[in-house]
Amino acid sequence: MNTTMIVLAEDHHVVRQGLRLVPSADPNFKIVGEAATGLEAVQIVERLRPDVLVTDLMLPELNGLEVTRMTRQRSPNTKVAVLSMHDNEAYVVEALQAGASAYVLKKSTADELVHAIRQVAAGFLYLSPPLNERAIAAYKQKAQETALDPYDKLTSREREVLHLEAEGLTNAEIATRLTISPRTVEMHRANMMRKLHLRNQRDLIRYALKRGIVPIDD
Repeated sequence: MNTTMIVLAEDHHVVRQGLRLVPSADPNFKIVGEAATGLEAVQIVERLRPDVLVTDLMLPELNGLEVTRMTRQRSPNTKVAVLSMHDNEAYVVEALQAGASAYVLKKSTADELVHAIRQVAAGFLYLSPPLNERAIAAYKQKAQETALDPYDKLTSREREVLHLEAEGLTNAEIATRLTISPRTVEMHRANMMRKLHLRNQRDLIRYALKRGIVPIDD
């Protein structure tokens, strides 16, 4: 059987250490990279092209949903398993729409996570019970009824600027993080604000909180 190459994305070192032990339950799993931020996760995935990315839903710089979207764009063969403490349909639906192949609750057992990784590596969908049927039904319903979200009109770079600015970074800090000029950051910010119909920083923060780009409670 072929080895399944895995990248872990989790900002808490202790949790990441625990996750590192999970794949050891299957000799065909191999962890080839780890990331503590969303940006780092995307960069590692783009470089290593793993079979599976296991990512926390809430990450600094870019959250797990945006990491999932960018992973599916930049490394289409990489399957994504999202880890989350949230068990409501809204998060599950958005994860599926972003391109996730698994949504695993953090209260799940290690055996369940191993099973989820096996499932996505084999090309199947996995959702932690009791999410399965209701989440899939909600996903299909929303996909049929929901109009285009203005967020979907943003480019990858505009989304990166949005996430970083929502975390409180200045234009200069964002420019350094993304290796672009401050003027380019300003251009992406202006385009992003226009597309989302946001007028000022307060509107941006409200939008980020409402959409779950930054958590209300850490």
